[in-house]
Amino acid sequence: MSEQSVTDFRNRARAWLEANAPRRGSGDEGSEAGRADIAAQQAFQAKLYDAGFAGISWPKEYGGQGLTDAEQIAFGQVARDYALPVGVFFIGLGMPGPTILELGTEEQKKRYLPKMLRGEEIWCQLFSEPAAGSDVASLTTSAVPDGDGWVLNGQKVWTSGAQYSHYGAVIARTDPTVPKHNGITMFIVDMHSPGVTVRPLKVATGATPFNEVYFDQVRLPAGSVIGEVNDGWRAAVVMLRNERVNIGTMGAPRTSPLSYHALSSLAAKQGDSADPGLRRKLAELYVRERSVRLFGQLLREEAMAGRDPGPRGSVAKLAGAELGTFASLVAAEVLGPAVAASDSEEVREVLNAALSAPGSSVAGGTNEIQRNIIGERVLGLPKDPGVDRSTPFNQLRVGTLRKN
Repeated sequence: MSEQSVTDFRNRARAWLEANAPRRGSGDEGSEAGRADIAAQQAFQAKLYDAGFAGISWPKEYGGQGLTDAEQIAFGQVARDYALPVGVFFIGLGMPGPTILELGTEEQKKRYLPKMLRGEEIWCQLFSEPAAGSDVASLTTSAVPDGDGWVLNGQKVWTSGAQYSHYGAVIARTDPTVPKHNGITMFIVDMHSPGVTVRPLKVATGATPFNEVYFDQVRLPAGSVIGEVNDGWRAAVVMLRNERVNIGTMGAPRTSPLSYHALSSLAAKQGDSADPGLRRKLAELYVRERSVRLFGQLLREEAMAGRDPGPRGSVAKLAGAELGTFASLVAAEVLGPAVAASDSEEVREVLNAALSAPGSSVAGGTNEIQRNIIGERVLGLPKDPGVDRSTPFNQLRVGTLRKN
């Protein structure tokens, strides 16, 4: 692909986005993107696809544009300046989609990926369980063979977007007689199947972005297995890798209430920008924010060039979570007494963002889990003793419902 053709693609993308999406900071992005309903987001994703800007580097035979990583990078660079109302597709296109592309059957790729890219079907990821915590492999949701299919029973929690998703990628225990990592299988589940119950979970801000999901005798067809039976941990690692890279490289836009740009502007409005202590903290926020963004850009470009980021995705994920925590502390210092005494919409937005920030240290794997991964798989430090790695799962004391 010539440099000129990539430049032409970038110019075409910029022209299309200018005509179809609000710029960040334009004042229209809140109503146009942040609060767009599901139907509006699906319509925009369809427009994005028809214009040739969805699935840019995915193969044509699976609904993609069949272009190169260079075009994908070019589009990402241009799109950062615009607020695209496509948030409901973040999980599907960033996690289950790439996993199916890597491990799915031809039938699965042709059935699900084109509809994902066109915005016709929304996906969620069903991994976490109430009793498993960050030890995903200790899951107790089960899938039992039944005729030519499977029967799924159990519970998942903290599932983003389950309330509006059409399909989900779920991992379940299919062989409890082997060590916990070896008896897991990944399935595609129709979220509208009989026996699927979705219940919203309200967070500190009053929003309900997460859900708990119950499976009661849910039937799964034989063709719903992603990868191989009892090899679901490998599929889960692929998806978790995609998740951590996507979360870690997302980065906060300049218009985020906790961004350096937003907090420095707020400090100037309140007359605090000359305070030397606050200026030092704002400068550190800028440096951290810039570092996270550049590292995320490096991982994205490496991934698009065919280099697997591997466990380094945990570095990006951890850095992003710690950035949110630090930004919340800076925000509290900027606001001062206004935390309790202001009725302004701007202050409320900062407070809501600060209340949400701790969630980033849990979602997608806790900070402690990310540090373990970095230590063992990036730095090569010895692993902690794993007494449960060779013991059959049904002989372990796992979960709150496990009998003594």
